[in-house]
Amino acid sequence: MKNKVDYSLYLVTDSSNKTNEEFLKIVEEAILGGVTIVQIREKTIPTRDFYNLAIEVKKITDKYDIPLIVNDRIDVAIAINADGVHVGQSDLPADIVRNIIGNDKILGVSAATVETAKKSEKDGADYIGTGAIFPTQTKDADCIDINYLKEIVEGINIPVVAIGGLDENNIDEKLINTGIKGISVVSAIMNSDNPKVASETLKKKFDSMNWL
Repeated sequence: MKNKVDYSLYLVTDSSNKTNEEFLKIVEEAILGGVTIVQIREKTIPTRDFYNLAIEVKKITDKYDIPLIVNDRIDVAIAINADGVHVGQSDLPADIVRNIIGNDKILGVSAATVETAKKSEKDGADYIGTGAIFPTQTKDADCIDINYLKEIVEGINIPVVAIGGLDENNIDEKLINTGIKGISVVSAIMNSDNPKVASETLKKKFDSMNWL
């Protein structure tokens, strides 16, 4: 699967202020609306609860043949046989993670500089997540200059996914012709009154733009 991954609409989950039922419904509606890959990212819940929730999310992603990535928690990813793991610069090094998960799993790495992006690719990353593009409460990162984003894209040979404050009203404001392969969104879908429509709108807008 990992060689054919569509990163165009990358959902990062946030279960804050939601019941498990509400959370899972949002994930499924988002997939029905066009989300192409899901990352379960739940930093505030206990490990057992995270594991149980991840199992339920995987049932949904498996149903629609959508890759499921686990943020940070390699143990949980292995336990539920997720499609991959996403790690940051303060987590285990990418080459160590690759050795743990093997070559068949997807490995995503957050990188905000050309140097870290290149090293992550060398160490086995399949894609790079970079940002923040706009200020956001869900990602603790400084905003990245768009010209520098282009340098990151041009400096590596793996897909780059942009993250940080992205929604249907601003994805073309900075990102057109940057060469990114996808947009990663949290609040624009997870906190939407209609996740399916929000996903449809984001996917249609991304696909209609010139991302060369």
